[in-house]
Amino acid sequence: QVRLVESGGGSVQAGGSLTLSCTASTDTFTTSCMAWFRQAPGKEREKVASISSNGVTGYANSLQGRFTISRNNAQNTLYLQMNSLKPEDAAMYYCAASPSAIRICWFLAATQYAYWGQGTQVTVSS
Repeated sequence: QVRLVESGGGSVQAGGSLTLSCTASTDTFTTSCMAWFRQAPGKEREKVASISSNGVTGYANSLQGRFTISRNNAQNTLYLQMNSLKPEDAAMYYCAASPSAIRICWFLAATQYAYWGQGTQVTVSS
């Protein structure tokens, strides 16, 4: 059974940084699209960033360059470096993997990601 396990969430003050990690239990996704999503209470799930197997990235416009997605295929690990955090970044963050291996993974909708982690909570205080 494929598992995605996120870690690295926590509580920070506004302006601080966090790095989220997501480790896959298999190397199945080394050639696939992976992404980070987030969902805050009472809000819809939002796609934050995506990355293809060869490193082509995409980001939500609202992030204004504060987040960086990366992956280490040798370690089956996905990362999200989050800088200059704002209270509105507070949410449960989920990593996801898709069977798709397209070049621009940003085009994939959430429904096209077949595997999801359990989430890691990010809290940002003002």
